[in-house]
Amino acid sequence: MGLVIADETVERVRQAADIVEVIGEFVPLKRSGGTWRGPCPFHQGKNPNFSISPSHGSYHCFVCHESGDVFTFIRKRLGLDWPSAVKYIGEKVGIEVVDTPRRAQAPDPNAPNYEALAAAAEWFQGQLRDEQTGRPAREYLESRALDPHAWHRFGLGFAPRDPQALRRHLHALGVDDARQLECGILVHRDGEGEPRIRFRGRVMFPIQDELGRYVGFGGRAMGDEQPKYLNSPESSVFQKRRTLYGLHTAKQAMRRVERAIVVEGYLDAIRLSLAGLEEVVAPLGTALTEEQAHLLTRYTANVFLLYDSDEAGQKATFRSGLELLRARASVQVVSLPDGEDPDSFVHEHGRAGMEAQLGQAIDLFDRQVQLLERRGWFTDLRHRRTAIDKLLPTIRAAKEPLTRDMYLARLADVTHVDKATLSAEADALPEAGARRHPGRAVGGAGWGEGADESLRQGPPGDDAWAGFGREDEPAPLPPPPAEQRPAWTPRRRGYKPGPEWQATNVPPRPRRDEPVERALVRAMLVERGVAERVAERHPPDTFRDPAYRELFDVLLHAPLDNDLEQVAERLTPETLRVLRELTEAGAFDVVAADIGLSLCKLDVRVLERRVDELRVAMRGATREEHDTLMRERLEVEAEIRRLMPMRSPRGRPKAGGT
Repeated sequence: MGLVIADETVERVRQAADIVEVIGEFVPLKRSGGTWRGPCPFHQGKNPNFSISPSHGSYHCFVCHESGDVFTFIRKRLGLDWPSAVKYIGEKVGIEVVDTPRRAQAPDPNAPNYEALAAAAEWFQGQLRDEQTGRPAREYLESRALDPHAWHRFGLGFAPRDPQALRRHLHALGVDDARQLECGILVHRDGEGEPRIRFRGRVMFPIQDELGRYVGFGGRAMGDEQPKYLNSPESSVFQKRRTLYGLHTAKQAMRRVERAIVVEGYLDAIRLSLAGLEEVVAPLGTALTEEQAHLLTRYTANVFLLYDSDEAGQKATFRSGLELLRARASVQVVSLPDGEDPDSFVHEHGRAGMEAQLGQAIDLFDRQVQLLERRGWFTDLRHRRTAIDKLLPTIRAAKEPLTRDMYLARLADVTHVDKATLSAEADALPEAGARRHPGRAVGGAGWGEGADESLRQGPPGDDAWAGFGREDEPAPLPPPPAEQRPAWTPRRRGYKPGPEWQATNVPPRPRRDEPVERALVRAMLVERGVAERVAERHPPDTFRDPAYRELFDVLLHAPLDNDLEQVAERLTPETLRVLRELTEAGAFDVVAADIGLSLCKLDVRVLERRVDELRVAMRGATREEHDTLMRERLEVEAEIRRLMPMRSPRGRPKAGGT
């Protein structure tokens, strides 16, 4: 009975392995253009007839005609069988490879979902080509200068208005409603008898994972319909935070040119790729997530952020940059002329124009310093203090020691503050924002109690860079307050009654038992920026209550221009009931101090969990281990008391406390 290794594991090892580095251990290689050359180890050649192509992950000898990939080379060179060759390379790249008996290997439970989504993608493509049905979509794509070659290359399609056509087609292929609902192809709303197609009247962009499997779709409205972009819902095969549009085709180009370009949208990525810049990807949201940053840095450590030139693009640039710095990437910011986006710029100036812009890119930290200098934030002590607060989160995010040291030196140079003092300040205010300084809220930048109104810019990394998107504005002093997003309250935009979340036939839910999570989610409903601020310290998956967790995740990733009905479309029936309960609870004011207190309570909850873990570990520990664990426990309990001085180490009010 043979042993097998899961295809996904093999592909992970293949993608993580550097074929030049692996073969270079056996063959002396020299670079020759886009390939590497050396003497062939199979026929003991002396001339550089043995060629390696990093972009294709393959080798070939022009004399003895030996060829293959990295696994083939190791098998033939070392005489290993297939599982041993995969394990050998897996050890080199730090991926554990486990083989199992062939008959014991379970089939991939997601395989039917991949197949259903692939069938849907093929159907959408057929609808685009249909003479009558696809005419509006073809006209739209042609207006965006995308020809049939581009449609075919990127698998573009069209979802017609018929709410049942794709459903019938998939039924004929044996894909039932349950499978279509699970994949996000169908949607079933309360009060509707039959499920219907999620995407209607939209140009369709298929989304594929790192291995090229279809996992979802993005639908683009062709007129004024909202939302402009509609993505597939989260599913067993599609998680937005772990997926990068275009990565399955860009990853080899990233290795070849040793850089990645990150843009905002599908059309930006397609336009750059058509121009020959194939190392381009797009997050399925505005800013990169932690998972996307780590996924990207598997292929290159050099990342160029090419976002729109407006204020939203500027803020997304800095948020993405922090995630990439945490993943030890080198982050460069590309600044396009005002009013341009990558799609329009490349369409007008071509690859040469974009390469010139990439050549003028500057480091993320230098870009932030540049914006502050142009606004005059280093000219007096008051603004210099706030400028330091805005820049410290970037220093803390830099996990690569040399990069962090250079950032500190640069900050010392522009602020005339001792480098050692700045380093101590960076260490004293950890990235999680656990420590607080008098007069400043947790993790804030001069926006706490008693701060000058002109400096209340919000926490760094959230809206601390609001208003810094334009290059041609004067440098006013004092700087204006950050522009506020429209508040989300029942009396304002976004709370128009809708059948999904205000249905009168839905029974009321019992009160939730997570008051801290409830308070934060209500604050997110009032002001969308709160979700991003909370996620910096406590991402959605740390919320205990499933409904609050789902609401948090949807609010965090939904476009800012979505109203509450559009958000409600993404929620499960249980969470819709919670949304109804929260919106019927009356007005709720977002107060920075209240949010800061709630975040501290979540910090305490994490620390209390650690105390419980230490208590369990101490029961079976040796004397030496017990002493070490006790010291850590005392430190954690001291941190709990510091964060919540009126609470005991277990989080209960002290005697005499309020």
